[in-house]
Amino acid sequence: MLDVAIIGGGPAGLSAGLYASRMGLKAKIFEKLTPGGQITLSSEIENYPGVCDVKSGLELMQCWPEQAKKFGCEIESIEIKSIQKEDNIFKINREIDAKSVIIATGASPKRAGFENEEEFIGKGISTCAVCDGFFYRNQEVAVIGGGDTALEEAIYLSTIASKVYLIHRRDKFRAAPATIERVLANDKIEILYNSKVKKVYGEQFVDGIIIDKDNTEVDLKVPGVFVFVGNTKNTDILKSENGFICDMCEDGSVCVDLNMHTSLPGLFAVGDIRKDAKKQVVCAAADGAVAALEVVKYVENR
Repeated sequence: MLDVAIIGGGPAGLSAGLYASRMGLKAKIFEKLTPGGQITLSSEIENYPGVCDVKSGLELMQCWPEQAKKFGCEIESIEIKSIQKEDNIFKINREIDAKSVIIATGASPKRAGFENEEEFIGKGISTCAVCDGFFYRNQEVAVIGGGDTALEEAIYLSTIASKVYLIHRRDKFRAAPATIERVLANDKIEILYNSKVKKVYGEQFVDGIIIDKDNTEVDLKVPGVFVFVGNTKNTDILKSENGFICDMCEDGSVCVDLNMHTSLPGLFAVGDIRKDAKKQVVCAAADGAVAALEVVKYVENR
C-alpha cells in the first residue's frame, strides 16, 4: 500500500513526490503523459527563482523527475480514471491502494478553435501573459477573449508591448465594470468587437492572424497571440455516482484550505486544479511541498 498516491506529474505533483519521499513516505506519481506539465510548452522561462539562465519549459523541468526518484519516489505512466475511498483506504482505478491522495491534475486552457492553433502553441500562441509577455517587448500582440482574465492580461501586456489588439467575438465584454473602464482608457489597447480569429499563420513561429470582423477579413501582423477563453479544471477523476467526492467551488476548482486539505480527509489538491491558483510554476511547486508535509502528519495520525 502506498502512503500517498500523487495524480499528475507537473510541477505541483513532482514537488509533492520529492517532499513526500524525502520525508520517508512510500510515494508514487501517476502521470498519463510525460512528466513536466503544461510549462514544458513554454519556449523560455526566466522568472523561476534560483534559475538565472533563460531556459525553455522543457529544460527547466528536465531534472525534476530524477530529483524526485532520487529519494525513492516512483513515477508510473498510467491514466488514472477513478478515485474512491473505502474503509479509510483510497482505491485508485479500483486496484491501487493508498492511505492518502494528492490531486495535481491541473487545468487545461480552452482553445479558441481557429485554424493552426494547436500547431503554434508555444511558438507564438500562449495562454500565459506573465510567462511569455516579456518576449514581445515593444512589439504588437493580440489577445483573444472578452472575460475578466482576457481584459486583465491585455492591460498587463500593454505595459510591455507597443500595442495590444483585444479581439472579442461579441459587441460587449463580460468582465467587471472597473476592468472594462481601465481597458477603454488604455490608449495602447485597440478593441476589435464582433471579431473572430479564422487562422494563425507563419513558418516556424507566428507571423500573424486572419480575423473575420463584421464579415470582412483583416490580416493582423503580430508575432504573439494570447488566448484567454477560459480553462477546464481536470476534475473528472473526482466524480462519483452522486457528484464529486469532495467539495467543489463555483468555478469548477477544488475547494481547499491554506494547507491544501479538501473536504475529504486524506485527499489534497494542489496546483491549477485548486481554488485561487496563481498559475505559476513556483506557486504550484510550493503547493506540492505544503501538501506533502501535511500528508506526513495525516499518515502518522491515521
